[in-house]
Amino acid sequence: MARILLGVSGGIAAYKALELARLATKAGHGVRVLMTPAAQRFVGAASFEGIVGAPVLIDEFERDPLRGAFPGDEPPAHDPIGHLAVVQGADAFLVAPASANTLAKLAAGICDSMLTTAFLACAAPRAVAPAMNDRMYADAATQANLATLRERRVRVIEPDTGALASRGEHGTGRLPSPERLLGEVEAMLPAARGGWDGLRVLVTAGGTREPIDPVRFISNRSSGRMGLALAAAAARRGADVTLVAANVSLPPPPGVRTVAVETTGELAAAVAAEFAAANVLLMAAAPADFRAADPEAEKISREAGSGMRLALEPTEDILAGVARQRREGQTLVGFAAETGGSVERARHKLERKGVDAIVLNDVSRSDIGFDSTSNEVTIVERSSEHHVPRASKDDVAEAILDRVEALRAELAETP
Repeated sequence: MARILLGVSGGIAAYKALELARLATKAGHGVRVLMTPAAQRFVGAASFEGIVGAPVLIDEFERDPLRGAFPGDEPPAHDPIGHLAVVQGADAFLVAPASANTLAKLAAGICDSMLTTAFLACAAPRAVAPAMNDRMYADAATQANLATLRERRVRVIEPDTGALASRGEHGTGRLPSPERLLGEVEAMLPAARGGWDGLRVLVTAGGTREPIDPVRFISNRSSGRMGLALAAAAARRGADVTLVAANVSLPPPPGVRTVAVETTGELAAAVAAEFAAANVLLMAAAPADFRAADPEAEKISREAGSGMRLALEPTEDILAGVARQRREGQTLVGFAAETGGSVERARHKLERKGVDAIVLNDVSRSDIGFDSTSNEVTIVERSSEHHVPRASKDDVAEAILDRVEALRAELAETP
């Protein structure tokens, strides 16, 4: 199994790191824990040592009794430099919780503890899981530090939204569950990565909402399950995945950066911002085709009249729009939710939008499609069709990515 470095910084969420260490150890991983001095005010080093079976390191000048080795490994014969030795054998490094103070130090390259010094020296995949008050998380300084870390290929595990440590406060800043954190770490491991290393994959999921008034909206029945399955499958293959999720209540898969949107306009803006850097676009979201031409600023009263006429206008065609801006080497896949599953309509859509493939599924069937855990699709390409029999959406996602891989291979062979 893997060798995982767990960095714990000061914050009330440090208690969750104990359970993360337990789960990782139970899964067979070797775990070493690095703590900041402030972290000891919340959780004792002895608690981690009892769980992982290895000494906790706090100060970069203290001697490591294991001389950088992980549990189950033979320590080296010499006495190495501590912060270099402990990262040399690591397969992944996660800082959880990552306080605002520690994030600022990591972004600036400050080395004033074993955690920060080792992080700078670590060549293995690295991740941070921010945890703090929502106002601290939303502050421009914190967001700038996170942007800097992302630019340096450090994975940022977005915090959850919910009750915070401060009594009566609610917002974004909660450390995710230990189970999710372990999944994120395991998605980073080299052994878990497939042949998509270096590929940037952009996936959209869910259904947009177009407001009629502040209470009512136009939408559809898309749950986002197919898009999430595609994002998870691409991440398992080693891709750098961004998921643009429109009103999706399901949790995002491990190893995926998520951008939340609501309307078709917001979805279009998010896709436009991410598309240029993407190698693959999987447009699995179901954007509304129409929106209210003149949405009301106030709630429409039932007593306002005996009836209401709603004027609609078409929304932008997101996929066709970005397809016109595609660069060489990009692969674009659209999705068509039809009642009846017309291959001819899907092929017309493929030509009209200028994409490489359309994934067609029949949403009139109750056993597949919207909000179902199963699907059955036909992948329509320019010169061929590939039927995928009914299977779990995870398996269907793998079949779709197999076709994407084949399309990209064909493109690479074209002189």
